[in-house]
Amino acid sequence: MCSGSIMKKMLMFAIPLVCSSVLQLLFNAADIVVVGRFAGDNSLAAVGSNSALINLLTNLFIGLSVGVNVLTGLCYGAKQEEDLTETVHTAMLLSIFSGLFLLVGGIFSAHVLLEWMQAPEEVIGLATLYLRIYFVGMPAVMIYNFGSAILRAVGDTRRPLFYLTAAGVINVILNLFFVIICRLDVAGVALATVISETVSGGLVFWCLTKEKGGIQLIPSKLHIYKDKLMKILRIGLPAGFQGMVFSLSNVLIQSSVNIFGATIVAGNSAAANIEGFVYVSMNAFHQATVSFTSQNMGAGKHERINRILLYGEICAIVAGVVLGNACVIFGNSLLGVYSSSPEVIQAGLVRLRVVAAAYALCGMMDVMVGSLRGIGYSIMPMIVSTIGACGLRILWLATIFQIPEFHNVQMVYYSYPVTWIVTFIAHVICFIWARRRISKRALPAAV
Repeated sequence: MCSGSIMKKMLMFAIPLVCSSVLQLLFNAADIVVVGRFAGDNSLAAVGSNSALINLLTNLFIGLSVGVNVLTGLCYGAKQEEDLTETVHTAMLLSIFSGLFLLVGGIFSAHVLLEWMQAPEEVIGLATLYLRIYFVGMPAVMIYNFGSAILRAVGDTRRPLFYLTAAGVINVILNLFFVIICRLDVAGVALATVISETVSGGLVFWCLTKEKGGIQLIPSKLHIYKDKLMKILRIGLPAGFQGMVFSLSNVLIQSSVNIFGATIVAGNSAAANIEGFVYVSMNAFHQATVSFTSQNMGAGKHERINRILLYGEICAIVAGVVLGNACVIFGNSLLGVYSSSPEVIQAGLVRLRVVAAAYALCGMMDVMVGSLRGIGYSIMPMIVSTIGACGLRILWLATIFQIPEFHNVQMVYYSYPVTWIVTFIAHVICFIWARRRISKRALPAAV
């Protein structure tokens, strides 16, 4: 990451990461497709309506894995083996604690949270059952995410892909078995997801124990090193809080969508799931920007940072424009995979034409955030994103959406592209300020 062609290496890094993220999304997509096809639209709405809530509850801890990624990259780039070892063992023990906390919290709070989201009465029972079973797999999810963050920081995106491939095949097979053969409905797809996530988490944990050098994990030496924990929290907590606030705004949007009934909820869920594949394709370049930037910062090669950002933006824009508009063009066919109901398909198309078509704006925003985090600024993008993307989105729902002639689901969806544009511009200003500050420390100016 610290020498040679940036674009070529970024693509080599990002493509396996895209595939890994797509497979991770397929866990949830397989759930939605199977229940939509074999259990009905209420089951589809029950599973799909949980996505925003799951993200709200998990994003704080997923954010901590960003701190793990950055700190590991800095230690690896600076060749600090002892610090690297302490970071790995702190991170993996932290992942276990995080997973156990989510397991307990998710099980006991599921029904109340869904009530707060105004989940339709006909789906809230199924949604609660799905969510409670889903959270049983949280320790494995956290182990996978923290372990993968360590591997990404040292340039390895292939093995997490292999492990997710194995888990994804298991997930699809078990989905079909539990729903079609065992007639377990949403409980079946949740159980299949938990089993497959346990497989992927276990494989990443095993992989780290077989490593050599500073990133080798020795289970008997798992320990929280206070200085490493503080550094992970300093970078990861702002990222996590930002993710939580984003998710909170999405929960409010989901609540606004819920008032239009189960058919709109089902269409929205299917469309959002399709958009997820576009998002992870762009987000891979956000993660590549974080890893490349942090390693070059650790190695003192600050002159490469601006080029890393430029190439990350180009890749994210191309992915967003091509894939986002493909979703619109082939929307009928794609939504037909999730449901055979014409009403559900039409409801999904409404969202795709607004959100998916403009998704490149989200990718541009995220890559800017990745560059800022990679150079060590995590609180700044958190504040900007909280105010720009989340605060404005909530303000939109509280004002414009409440006007009678604008009180429709399309107006809910328009909140996305408007807030992406505003937040991207704010992040550009912050990046310019941060680079100038780095230059004033007598470091070479970036080109």
